[in-house]
Amino acid sequence: MKLRYSVIVLAAVLTVLVSVVAVVPADAGDPKGEAFGWNNTQGHSVQLGPRPFFLVQDMDEGLLKETLEQCTEGPFKRTDFSIGHRGAALMFPEHTRESYVAAARMGAGIVECDVTFTSDLALVCRHSQCDLHTTTNILAIPALAEKCSEPFTPYDGTTSASAKCCTSDLTLAEFMSLKGKMDASNSKATTVEEYMDATASYRTDLYATRGTLMTHAESIDLFKSLGVKFTPELKSPSVPMPYEDVYTQEDYAQQMINEYKDAGVSPKKVYAQSFSLVDVLYWIDAEPDFGAQAVLLDGRYGIPAFDQTDPDTWVPNMEELVNMGVNIIAPPMSLLLNLDEDDKIVPSVYAEYARAAGLDIITWTLERSGPLETGGGFYYQSLPGAINNDGDMFEVLDVLAQDVGILGIFSDWPATVTFYANCMGL
Repeated sequence: MKLRYSVIVLAAVLTVLVSVVAVVPADAGDPKGEAFGWNNTQGHSVQLGPRPFFLVQDMDEGLLKETLEQCTEGPFKRTDFSIGHRGAALMFPEHTRESYVAAARMGAGIVECDVTFTSDLALVCRHSQCDLHTTTNILAIPALAEKCSEPFTPYDGTTSASAKCCTSDLTLAEFMSLKGKMDASNSKATTVEEYMDATASYRTDLYATRGTLMTHAESIDLFKSLGVKFTPELKSPSVPMPYEDVYTQEDYAQQMINEYKDAGVSPKKVYAQSFSLVDVLYWIDAEPDFGAQAVLLDGRYGIPAFDQTDPDTWVPNMEELVNMGVNIIAPPMSLLLNLDEDDKIVPSVYAEYARAAGLDIITWTLERSGPLETGGGFYYQSLPGAINNDGDMFEVLDVLAQDVGILGIFSDWPATVTFYANCMGL
């Protein structure tokens, strides 16, 4: 362990002496890029801002902290290890142009568009088919709010305020007239304004003044111009399928892939994702070039019979998934980590079995939990008592990278992962 970090420290020091600025080559320049600070159509500079360095200073004393401290002057370059989760959703409205550009600026080598569809079957970027009431301004536009599946209902002292507005409630033109906002709602709201004004204290509305929504095809063009790879997630429909008795799940899965083919994107640059094994197997069979690196998001942690420490409860098990043609699995971080008898963070049984079966691993999501002083919640639940400050996320990331051997990690603030990956040569 000491040797590993000593080599990394030496390499970091030598790198700092050579250069303090990195420019990463990109594809053809985006004609709108100038408005977002892209001043060089031949390359994009990576800028991390102060947060990674704040987190390093917040770490407990130790060799990892000393190693990371040697890297604070860069250079920093784009890395596929850093995946923009919905863009840069910690501080930008998710799945907006602004969020995607911010993620690329922070060095994310891969950026995510979650994919769903409108009433006229256009594919658009949203985390859920029915989240418009919390992620956009739809409720503030009466003509569109009246199209919502469930209208706004105020808190009455007993029942929480609620609404349900779906992309499938709108045409593409109507969807594109909306603006993104930070994902939040106030369950005690008695007015629409109160319901919409609920951004978490550790997030911000500072960058929520634009919120440009995007179609899936537009995201492809943008990502190409930014020089990043693609990880679209086919979201589970919230409406019965076949939609309108015509549009099948297979049609939906194929349409998403077709938009990459139509844009001339190499399958090697696309990591199509789904929580549905059926979707992943469809791509493996119907589009084998894309299916080869399709990502199975593992949501089985929500099944009562599933025990991450007991392989007999994993249906299908890791070997069976590999035999089906699955090459990449993506569980939440908590499934990959446990504590040993000395309360040291170590790879979980789940992680060991996945690697032994030959599966590559991507995980999610760093920088989504807010302040970690109380333990971090869902993503850190397998590490009780081990997480008590924000700097601990680097300790977790280090085990995921060095011991579990993940391919990459989704983050709501990609700069944090970009910094670590550059320091460690990933």
